[in-house]
Amino acid sequence: MALAVPLQRSQTGSPLRPILVGGAVAGTLDHISAMITFGPGVSRAIAAGLVGRWALQGGAGMLILGLLLHFFIAFTAATIYCLPSRRLPFLRDHWLVCGMFYGIGVFLVMNLIVLPPCALHAAGPYQLRGLIQGSSPTC
Repeated sequence: MALAVPLQRSQTGSPLRPILVGGAVAGTLDHISAMITFGPGVSRAIAAGLVGRWALQGGAGMLILGLLLHFFIAFTAATIYCLPSRRLPFLRDHWLVCGMFYGIGVFLVMNLIVLPPCALHAAGPYQLRGLIQGSSPTC
């Protein structure tokens, strides 16, 4: 016989708010960090990863495309964490530790799986500094 675990309020509500807040905060902090590290053209570089090098000389359209792609990834990452956390109490109870390891996982997936086929990706060697900066909440 299976034991029924009563649902808490946080499990029954809509996951939309935490996804939107988490994605917006993570995307904003990550974009600020990228702009400090790589300069204000980082949005165009993100777009260039999809459409090619010519996006680096693009105008407002390429800037907007880069921002949209960046925040799409941030909201996707927030969704991937939020949905399982509604069923796995460990992810909610230990959100700081789990979130830090999740951030490292997102960093590794981006750098080892998503970015290599992109048009602008520079392959390794990867440095510890990049991992620390990419997973730190106070970059």
